[in-house]
Amino acid sequence: MYMEYVDDADYGDEPEPARRRSWRILGWVSIGLSVVMVATSLTAYAAYRKLNGNISHENVDAAIGPNRPKKLNRSLNILMLGSDTRAGANASYGRSMKNEPARADTTILLHLSPGGNQAIGISFPRDLMVPIPACRRKDGTRSAPQSAGMINSAFSIAGATCTIATIEAMTNVKIDHFAQVDFAGFKGIINALGGVKVCLPKDVNDPQAHLHLKKGIQVVKGEDALGFVRSRHGMGDGSDLSRIKRQQLFLGSVAKTAMSGGVLGNPAKLYALLNAGTKTLTTDDGLSPSVMMQIAQSMQGMSAGKLRFVTAPWTAYAPDPNRVALAQPAAGQFFNMVRNDKDIQEPPKAGASAPKVPPSQVRVRVLNGTGVHGLAQRYADQLTAQGFKVIQVASTTPQTTTRVLYGTGADQQAATLTGVLSGVTAAPRQGGTPGVVDLVIGPNAGPVKGKSASIPKLQGEIRADGNICKAT
Repeated sequence: MYMEYVDDADYGDEPEPARRRSWRILGWVSIGLSVVMVATSLTAYAAYRKLNGNISHENVDAAIGPNRPKKLNRSLNILMLGSDTRAGANASYGRSMKNEPARADTTILLHLSPGGNQAIGISFPRDLMVPIPACRRKDGTRSAPQSAGMINSAFSIAGATCTIATIEAMTNVKIDHFAQVDFAGFKGIINALGGVKVCLPKDVNDPQAHLHLKKGIQVVKGEDALGFVRSRHGMGDGSDLSRIKRQQLFLGSVAKTAMSGGVLGNPAKLYALLNAGTKTLTTDDGLSPSVMMQIAQSMQGMSAGKLRFVTAPWTAYAPDPNRVALAQPAAGQFFNMVRNDKDIQEPPKAGASAPKVPPSQVRVRVLNGTGVHGLAQRYADQLTAQGFKVIQVASTTPQTTTRVLYGTGADQQAATLTGVLSGVTAAPRQGGTPGVVDLVIGPNAGPVKGKSASIPKLQGEIRADGNICKAT
């Protein structure tokens, strides 16, 4: 219809041949644009089909059932699993293990805060002893629950879905997606990035990991990259916790490379990365290539400094010194903060008046009544970030609950402090220091409200923009 309209247009005194040329030009332009649009759509569809065809999918909801933690906000939790399977192209990495069940070589929960403004990768040690629930295997049978088992054995029992059920049960954090990659897939991702920078304090010669590297900063890819993250005997103290720290530094360098190289915002580069990464990838059936694209592009505005890596709070496992356990109540408090992470500060309740005293005029003593090492300092850091004047950080006698106590003339200052705490009331303190407010931390302490302090800093955490030569 458009072409007929152009052909019948009134061109005044324009000669007939010119009218025919105009029609032909516009007609060919229209046809050309149509061909380009169709070709582009077909190419995009073919690319999508190729990526989706690379991926193996699992139905998590069907395997775990409906009794899963509730989502409280728009955050996104993705469980990243590194499988040590020796199947297929991985057979060369230990032929004696070819017929053994695969285990989770690496387990990291990536938490993306609402709005994509910050992220945190939480590593779980392979030797972490946790309760493992009954899990449905692929053949339809169910495993027996275990009161205590190594977390990486959940993967051997019933794959990624059993690991998800185990982590959800112990953290009460809903996992939205999972991505499982093997050795070959890991190498493909690193090669697609052109390699990743690492830093070695000394020469490395680890025949078991097939790793031979010189000290200093260098770019690794392929077999060297895989050996770097898997080596246990050639670097550090040989423990899994030492290897986790090295993996976190490596993943921080991976993220920095992707962010600084414009990979996340460049569809062509991102497609190349996804094509390499999906060749041996297994995910839940909701994590399609288009969803991966959306997640990656939503992170392109996030700086590397907003991506942190931590290890779940742990302590020694009493029955076996070669194993570790979650440190309580620190682990419970930390995962509660992750679960409640919000991108904006909660609005005041209806009828509530704004505090008359600003945080900068509130002098606070933070007293730890839980016995958890470093907890008072973490709360002090959160309060300082919001402008409070922390004048002392110390321990106190064991407490049963969290309280705010204030000295003479500090009732308004106490109201300002309780305004950023959940479920905490203020009360006067007999003999308290005039003008000073005490935050006495008990085992039920919740997160400090506010965008900048929703997930606190943990000891030993690593930032993606940090020094790659630190603690290798």
